[in-house]
Amino acid sequence: MDDDAPVFVISVAAELSGMHPQTLRQYDRLGLVTPGRSGGGGRRYSSRDVALLREVQRLSQEEGVNLEGIKRIIDLEHHVEALQARVEELALDLARAQAALASAHDTAVASLRRDLVPVRDAALVVWKPTRR
Repeated sequence: MDDDAPVFVISVAAELSGMHPQTLRQYDRLGLVTPGRSGGGGRRYSSRDVALLREVQRLSQEEGVNLEGIKRIIDLEHHVEALQARVEELALDLARAQAALASAHDTAVASLRRDLVPVRDAALVVWKPTRR
């Protein structure tokens, strides 16, 4: 089952999270946990939503964080997740670019004339015979 599939009605989600359904409604109004909606407009919670509800409860009860602080923590965690996903995308892009560069380098080396020898750190002297 997909963790983001909205399958639990509010009473089941409340029981799974150990909270009262009214608390879940309040958290939805505050934007702490935003469940999916059924065709009729009823809230449908996913497994991820239930885990987030438990985390909200833990932060509130065990850590003493107020609801506005919890909202900020959740927003920052979502931002970090988005940034981590972007870093992964950029790492893939970099790996592709490095592979393309290596391939281009190999192609360029393969196309070099074998009778020419590259010389580095040497001066080129052009000799012209003098006419007598």
